[in-house]
Amino acid sequence: MDTLYVIAREEAAGKTTICAGLARHLVDNGRKVGFVKLTSNADNHDAVFMKQLLNLTEDSASLCVADGDPPVVKEACNRVAQGKHVMMVEGKRNKSSIEIARALNASVIMIETYAQPLSGAPGNYREFGTNFAGVVINKVPVSQLERVRDEALASASQAGASVLGVIPEDRTLSSVTVGELAECTGGRILNNTEKAADLVENYLLGAMVVDSGLLYFGRKNNKAAIIKGNRPDMQLAALETSTRCLLLSDSSEPPMHSVQQKAESKGIPIILTGRDTNSVVTTLEDCIGKTRFSQEKKLSRLSEILQQHLNLQAIT
Repeated sequence: MDTLYVIAREEAAGKTTICAGLARHLVDNGRKVGFVKLTSNADNHDAVFMKQLLNLTEDSASLCVADGDPPVVKEACNRVAQGKHVMMVEGKRNKSSIEIARALNASVIMIETYAQPLSGAPGNYREFGTNFAGVVINKVPVSQLERVRDEALASASQAGASVLGVIPEDRTLSSVTVGELAECTGGRILNNTEKAADLVENYLLGAMVVDSGLLYFGRKNNKAAIIKGNRPDMQLAALETSTRCLLLSDSSEPPMHSVQQKAESKGIPIILTGRDTNSVVTTLEDCIGKTRFSQEKKLSRLSEILQQHLNLQAIT
């Protein structure tokens, strides 16, 4: 049985995203895949998602293991590994990672992000010795792909390591659902709650603009329109364009009947936040920056990206 140990030095680097993409590739090629997440808290959100994705029979709680003690980690992984061809272990790069990699006899894949340069990384690679499979650079702006790939190859070669892939930023993968937007802003979905799982890819703030509302809101598709509660004209304009939801700020009162009626007929949820616009925007920025990969709707796009930008043969 093969074990892949996917780690990163920082949070939200894309560990679960890479695990999900690799797992789907392996399953599509007839392999049975197990999953364990090494964590220091009680959050099992990613484990629940991977359990569903891989159709695992284990309880999601058993897929979360306290990080830090190699024998405990090995025992937990052995339990999940029964009947599997490949085990995927997700964790954070810490002082226990080297011993865990050795205990599991795992191939280590380190996820770096575009915002975290590789200049200080070679030592991290060498420490894993023969367990180190390579590095994946994630969330790279498309315009910087070639430059980052060249820099990553040069830096990794100094460490005797392989670059397994340079993954571009993608708006679909970083999207959140309507329901997640409501949750993170403390808002309430007033209508069309069945659309809570729809993905939001863009955001537009309904401020005073020179352009007409239709022209302004028509610039972005699949968006959340953030509009003050006292601007029904802007709300109606946004509803005539490709909008996933309206996020209403600066009001705790539902919008005008004409807005509610239009939203209902278009199947566009309205989220009433009861918060000021600045607070909503700040909260959204934090929410988007910590986006989890937890929607199966993203998997087809993820598969396309990994096929193009990740050396799947070298890993699997």
